[in-house]
This record gives sequence, structure tokens and C-alpha cells, in this order.
Amino acid sequence: MTSEPHKKHSYGQILKSSSIIGGAQGINYLISMVRVKLVAVLLGPSGVGLVGLYVSATGLVSTVAGLGISSSGVREVAEAHGTGKAEQIARTVKTLRRACWVTGILGWLLCAAFSYPLSLWTFGSGERAWAIAMLGATLLLGAISGGQSALLQGTRRIGDIARFNVLCAIIGTIVAVGLYGWLGQKGIVPVLIVTAAVNLGSSWWYARRIQTVRVAQSWRETIANSRRLVGLGLAFMYSALTVAIVALAIRSLIVRKLGLDASGIYQAVWAISGMFAGFILGAMGTDFYPRLTAVANDNEQVNRLVNEQTEIGVLLALPGLLGTLAFAPWVMHIFYSAKFVSGASLLPWFVLGVFGQVISWPMGFILMAKGASKWVSANATIFSIIYFFLVVVLLGKMGLVGCGVAYAVLYALHIAGMRLLSRHLTGFRWTPHTVKLLLSGAGLIGIAYALAWLLSPEWAAICNLFLLVIAAILSLRGIILRLGTDHRLVVRMMWLPGFRWLAA
Repeated sequence: MTSEPHKKHSYGQILKSSSIIGGAQGINYLISMVRVKLVAVLLGPSGVGLVGLYVSATGLVSTVAGLGISSSGVREVAEAHGTGKAEQIARTVKTLRRACWVTGILGWLLCAAFSYPLSLWTFGSGERAWAIAMLGATLLLGAISGGQSALLQGTRRIGDIARFNVLCAIIGTIVAVGLYGWLGQKGIVPVLIVTAAVNLGSSWWYARRIQTVRVAQSWRETIANSRRLVGLGLAFMYSALTVAIVALAIRSLIVRKLGLDASGIYQAVWAISGMFAGFILGAMGTDFYPRLTAVANDNEQVNRLVNEQTEIGVLLALPGLLGTLAFAPWVMHIFYSAKFVSGASLLPWFVLGVFGQVISWPMGFILMAKGASKWVSANATIFSIIYFFLVVVLLGKMGLVGCGVAYAVLYALHIAGMRLLSRHLTGFRWTPHTVKLLLSGAGLIGIAYALAWLLSPEWAAICNLFLLVIAAILSLRGIILRLGTDHRLVVRMMWLPGFRWLAA
């Protein structure tokens, strides 16, 4: 049975990692907005489009050649780190680094070998083949950097990961703006290569702080040790490819059915919901995944961590979700322009899908922590097919809003599917506290939807503002009760008016 002080410490760890990673992502979003604006001015629409095409052309090769090792590497490092055995950690790290070098070189070779057909498929001619072959260098640099990042994540160096991400964003922006200002569109290939080199240098700077013992390991041993790494990695690679193909198919379907403007609105809403989800879900992949992997053989511990992560995720997400629901038209206008305001009818459904993600993802990480590669692949296949089928049906019946409804329905089904699968793997059940919190959150969101349907936009926004205040109070109280009044964050909060009442 887990002691109360240990539970409070665990809640505190989840909140700390969420705030660090979420804060870093917030800074990255601001830097990215500045970068996108400056690059758009310097390159113009055609230059920005060219950057996107180069990234798309090499991205598919990167996904295939990478074999998902940067993701499976996190699990292997976390598992080794959890044992506390220095030699096992060192062998795992050495295997990971060698595997990343091999996949990176493979990626560059494939990129060079298929540069001409990639240029034909992407640009309609072979004149960009040489540039694509040169960009193969980014696959090698990215693979090595991905291995370093997996090492940081597997050992749960959360602060270093946050600093690494912000440093890459700042230096990358300076490099991009400088080279584009100097070379214009001729600077695109150099910028992509230099940015990849910056990412590698930054990841090495932080990864070198992790001390490992020296071990002798032949390449034969490396290949043998890589079997689990590649086995789970292939499942991650397959999942990434499946999701990317379905996403492309859906965008293509929207363009054919409703035109480019509708596709732009869909992309804008997708980006906003993804940005919000990143604040909450980013910490799950960065800290929760390796924490769960370290105790993967103890089902009781696994189930406890999943419940705790779900509770903190909901408490952090609920006010933001309700705020987005209340001010959807203004959100679209602020982030884009008046031409995108029609996306406000789509955004609430995506918000509902994000709420489903917050609930289902902690259970989904059980598959990854357990190394259940077949279930990871099956999960990606089944739910990608379901999503595409829902979009095909609902797009024809409801227009663009149907895509949002499909997204919300997808994650309702995903919750049910992950619930059954996690029970099968670990005997998982939500605790009464978690169930109560989920019902409260779902109830508030349901009321917000009802108000939006029954009232005018102005009155709905006013009423939803009150719901937002209620959600913020409930979330703060929930966090305080889980951390305990002796937690240093809570102690500091007690000096603010009204917070003593929340802790009562």
C-alpha cells in the first residue's frame, strides 16, 4: 500500500514536470511565432512553401530509416536506469548511440539514393534532387540528436530537456533569420542543415553531463542488444507512418470535397488544439513515460501512477479547455484572422477530443512501458482506420464540422479501448477519486456545450466565463489537496487572498 507522503511526492513530481515542460513549450511557441513571421517576410509564400516541401520530402525517409529508435530508446534507457546497475545502463546507452549512428547513415544513403524520385514526386521535376541528397545530412544529425534526447528523457533530466528545447529554438531562430536575410531562398538548405547541427550540439552539451561507466562491447553484442530496441521501435515507426498517412488522406479529402479554404481552417484549428494539448501531454511523454517504464513490472505501481497522472492532467487541462470553449471565436481571431473565425464551430469539438486525450493517454503509455509492440501497432491501425471512416461519413453529412465531431468521437472510443486494454495488461481501474474528478470535468464541459447550443454567443460566453471560474477554483483546490498544505508551492500560495479557504 502506498503511503500518503509518497503519494503527495508523486503528485508533486507530476505537477513539477508538467510546469517545466509546459513552460518550455510556451516559450518555444512564442519563439516559433516570431520565427514564422520573420521567415514569411524574408522568403514570401513561395519560400515558406519550399521549406515545407523539403521537410516533407525528407520526413518520410527519416521516419522509415529511423526505425522508431529514438522513441523505443527512451524505454530501454528508463528501464536500465530503474535498475540502478551502472554496467547495464552503460551497455544500453552504448547500444542506443551505435543504433542511432547506423539508422542515421542509412537515412542519408536512402535520401541520396531516392533523391531524384523524391524530387519528381514533390516538385514535379528532378531539379531539386541534389538539394534533397544534401538534406540527407539532417537525417544523420537528427538521428544522433534523437539518441541523445532519448538518453536525457530516459534518465528523466526534465530541466535539461526544457533548457535544451528552448536553446534550440533560440539559436535556430537566429540562424534562420540571419541566413535567410543574407541568402534568401538559397539559404533554405543551409538553414535546415545548420539547424540540425545546432540541435545535435545542444543535445550533446546536456547529454554529456550524464556519466556512464566504460564498457567493452563488440558490434556482435550491439546487434544482439538492439533486438528489443528495434522490435519496439518498428512498432513506433509503423504507428507514426499510419497516423501521418491518415492525416494526409483526411486533408486531401477535405480539399477535394470543400476546397483549399476549408483545408486551411481545418489546419488552423488542428494547430491550436495541438498547441494546447502540447502543454499538458508533452510532460506525459517526457517524464511520465520513463517513470512508468521504471516500474513496468509492478502492476500496482503502474496503476497508481496512471491514476495520479490522469488526475493532475485533468486538473491542469480543465480551465484551459473551458476557456477555449467560452472564447472560441476570439481565439481563432487572435491566433489567425477574421477569415478563420468560421473555425470557431469546429474548435469546441477538437477541445472535447483533447479532453479525451488527457484521459486516454496515461493508459496508452502502459502499452509502451510494457514494451507491448504488437498492441502499439494494433492500436495505431485500428484507431487510424476508425478516424478516417468517421471523417468520410461525417464530412459528407455535416461538412467541415463533421471532422471535429469525428475527432471527439475518436477519443471517446479511444478511452473505452484503452480502458479495456489496460485492464487486460495490468488489471487497471480508475480509483473512486479519479472517477469523481472525471465526472466533474465531463459535467462542466457538458454544461458549456449546452449553453453554447441554447444561448446566443454573447450570453453563452458570459455564462461560460462563470464556469471557467468554477473550474479554476476546483482545479486549484484539487491540486492543493493532492500536494498537501506543507508543499512549498502551496505554502507560497497561502499568502494570496482566498487560498486558505481553498485548502480548508
